[in-house]
Amino acid sequence: MSDLNPSRRRVLAGGLAAALGAMSGCLDGSVTAGPDDERVRVLRLALDEVGETLRERAVVDPDETDPRWDEAAFEAVRAGEPYAVQHRKPFFSTDDDPTHAVHEGTYYRLGSVVVDEAETIRPVLRLFGAEEDDTAGTDEGDTEGSEGVDAETLPQGDRRAVEIAHFAARARGNSGGVPVGLVERGGYVYRNEDAVEASALLAADGPARVSYRDATYRVAVERERFYEPVYRATGEAVAESPERMEAILRALDVGPRVSEEALSVDAREVLERAVHGGYEESHPYSDAYAEVLRSLHERPFLDGNVRKDAPRHWSGSKMLRYDGRYYDYRLVFKPADGDE
Repeated sequence: MSDLNPSRRRVLAGGLAAALGAMSGCLDGSVTAGPDDERVRVLRLALDEVGETLRERAVVDPDETDPRWDEAAFEAVRAGEPYAVQHRKPFFSTDDDPTHAVHEGTYYRLGSVVVDEAETIRPVLRLFGAEEDDTAGTDEGDTEGSEGVDAETLPQGDRRAVEIAHFAARARGNSGGVPVGLVERGGYVYRNEDAVEASALLAADGPARVSYRDATYRVAVERERFYEPVYRATGEAVAESPERMEAILRALDVGPRVSEEALSVDAREVLERAVHGGYEESHPYSDAYAEVLRSLHERPFLDGNVRKDAPRHWSGSKMLRYDGRYYDYRLVFKPADGDE
C-alpha cells in the first residue's frame, strides 16, 4: 500500500499533540485556529453496514412479522375500500419516511390523510405521591378508605397505564422530562375501549392507591374532553417485483454510490477502517481521506473555510452504497485527547 501523508501517520500513531501544533497556523490564509476550536481537531467517519438489500429493513411483510399497525386498514387499501381511524395513524408513515409493505408479490406505499375531527371524552389517569396536592381533583376512582393495590395484580391495560403515569409522577417537579409520546396531560390517556371496559382503576369502586416499583401513589382519574384527528388510510401499488421495489428504495434513501475500482488503495483502506471501528484524522486531511470525503459528496469538510462551512455533527441524510452493499454513515468532529 502506498504511504499516507504525515498528518495521517501522526494521528494513527497517537501523536495528536504534534499534529495540532502543526495546524496552529491559518487554515484559509487568514484565520488562526484557537485552542478551543473543535472543528480543526479530529474528524471521525463511521460506517454501519445495512446489508446487500434495502427491502429487508424497509418493507413490511405482515405474513411474516407483526407490523403493529391497523391490519384492517391494509386490507381496505388492497381492496380499494375507504377506511378511517380516530387519533392514531393507521400506518407508521410520514411523507419523509413512508411505509412500504408487500402482499402476494405486490409492493404498496402506505400513508394517511386527515379527513375530519372528532370530539370525545376519555379517562386520564394521574398518580400522585401521598404528600402531593392534586389541584385537578379526583373522580370516582379516588374512593376514600379503599386499600392500595399492587399494580401487577391489575388488568393489562391498567398495568400499562400505571407504568406511564408513574413516569409523569416521577418527573413532576424535577428536571429531565418524561417519555415523549407516552405521557399525555401529565398522565396516561385511556383510548382503547377494551382496556376501559376491563379497567379496575376506572371503576366507581376502584382503588384509591396503587403500588408500583416500591412506591405507593394516590390514584386520580379525570374524564376530559379531547379533539382528535380522523385519518383515512391511503395506499397504492408501486412495484410488482423485488427488483423494482429495490430501485424505488435506492431512489428514496441512497445518496453517494461508490465503486471499489474508482478509489485508490489508500481510500479503500480508509473506508475499511471506517466500517471496523471508525476512522479519524485531523485537518488538513490526507489525500486518501479527502478522496473519501469527496466520494461521499461531503465537500463542506474540504472546500472553503472548514471552521465555518463544515457542520459540527453530521449524519449522512442518505445512505452510501459501496461495492454492492449499503451503509449508514456519520461524520463527527471530536475534541483532542484530554479536552473532552
